[in-house]
Amino acid sequence: MAATPSVGFTVTELAKALGHSGGAVGNACETLVCRGEAERSGSKPRTYRATSLTGAVAQQASGPPPAPSPTPSVPRQSAGKSAVPVPPGGRPEPITRPNGQKYHPRALAQLPDVEALRRLRQAQVPVLLYGPPGTGKTSLIEAAFPDLITVAGDGDTTVGDLIGEYTQNASGGYEFIYGPLVTAMQEGRALLLDDATLISPKVLAALYPAMDGRRQIQVKAHKGETVTAADGFYVISGHNPGVHGAVLTEALASRFSVQIQVGSDYDLAAALKINRTAVRIARHLAASQQAGDVGWAPQLRELIAFQKIADVLGAEAAFANLVGIAPLEDRDTVAEIVTKAIGRPVTALALGRQL
Repeated sequence: MAATPSVGFTVTELAKALGHSGGAVGNACETLVCRGEAERSGSKPRTYRATSLTGAVAQQASGPPPAPSPTPSVPRQSAGKSAVPVPPGGRPEPITRPNGQKYHPRALAQLPDVEALRRLRQAQVPVLLYGPPGTGKTSLIEAAFPDLITVAGDGDTTVGDLIGEYTQNASGGYEFIYGPLVTAMQEGRALLLDDATLISPKVLAALYPAMDGRRQIQVKAHKGETVTAADGFYVISGHNPGVHGAVLTEALASRFSVQIQVGSDYDLAAALKINRTAVRIARHLAASQQAGDVGWAPQLRELIAFQKIADVLGAEAAFANLVGIAPLEDRDTVAEIVTKAIGRPVTALALGRQL
């Protein structure tokens, strides 16, 4: 890229030139983009080109090693592992998600979770993240994979929603539009099945051949076309245990070799300057939930919302809303805990008399 700064290169072209997998090179390119050392010049397919910093970085990377060593050179290590930049203080920098919000990496197997997922993708080890809604599963995946395509699963998801279907065009005819699964396979991108356990097992069966050794599917609705996954194609999934209709079947679980539990990081909530009393209440409820005394506890999503409500309507309204969003069967217990924590009675947020 440094030699021809005006030319954009696809991930496939770079992977062939470097001799690495498309997934590893794609992640490395995104790391360069985050550092300002390259820029994305196209999205379908993803293309990258040099910036004013690329030449200097290329010279540093191509310089002679200081001494013979069995350790791989820096360029090869960076492309393979896509390391998350860590400042001198030792804490990884927050990563900007597509919606502009910052994701703060957490520890996973003695690595930043984002880097751990990128390494698992490079090794083609599928991952299932499970935990209550609002704990940050989707946020982590979006931070790890900038090329992500997301399928929001539910009980109405069909095979056509995954693979594609015929759609009427402007001229009145019909054309086959590929679905997110085929697009991810063709472009070598990451595919998130969000709430995968809400999708019918019969629909999920259309995905399994793409995850098996052959990495192929047959699109029966489109002349029996066979689609083979490009380098970099990767499937990751999210599961909310306990949500009505969410069933983790043996067939689905067996496809995900790594299954990671995700809970709320209440220390992060405190670091984000969320109301300390609200965080303390959430910790208390989480401990009670684990002991089986209550069925619900606020997660990070609810605590972030709490602070936004408090900033707009005041802390009293935010605590009342916290009681109100608790499931009906747990609401009295939550109200009691909130009341004790703030020292005055709290009931669910409701309209008052006419002004």
